Amino acid sequence: MKEFGGPAIFFDRNDINTDEIIPAKYLTEISKTALKPHLLEDLLLDGKAFDPASEELKNAQVVVTKANFGCGSSREHAVWAFEVNDINVIIAESFARIFRQNMFNCGILAIELPREQIDMLFALPGNVSFQVDMQECKLIATTTESYQEDVVCSFTINSFDKDLVSAGGWLAYADQKY
Repeated sequence: MKEFGGPAIFFDRNDINTDEIIPAKYLTEISKTALKPHLLEDLLLDGKAFDPASEELKNAQVVVTKANFGCGSSREHAVWAFEVNDINVIIAESFARIFRQNMFNCGILAIELPREQIDMLFALPGNVSFQVDMQECKLIATTTESYQEDVVCSFTINSFDKDLVSAGGWLAYADQKY
């Protein structure tokens, strides 16, 4: 079974859209690898450009963000850009429906949590890492601050989407089943 989790990066904003995740000018690329350096290059946070070459993004395997993540165009390239950058979990209050399903189809775990839990994760001090227990549908957040206890959140995922992401996406799932 595929493992999920790792170091996290936090984007404190609602409505991050697919044009910010991967700009439309890269949609003609024919390989996922070509998308890698362009992940989030048009993202604005607090009116400032995000640096897609940051060490924080290079080290991240988990993204934590706010509501309506992945809104905009229904492009699979946006999910591919996360996939090729080794992001395996995105945690948000909500996702655009098609984006969320594209994540599952590509083997990336989309976890929706209530606003109160998202706010609690944003309030964690230090560097934060996550472990995901797919069997128990639990998310465990740990921080580099020794005084901070681990935070455990429960999430739901339907059995089919759980099978998809556990297999590594649609292609791997189909190889196993058919």
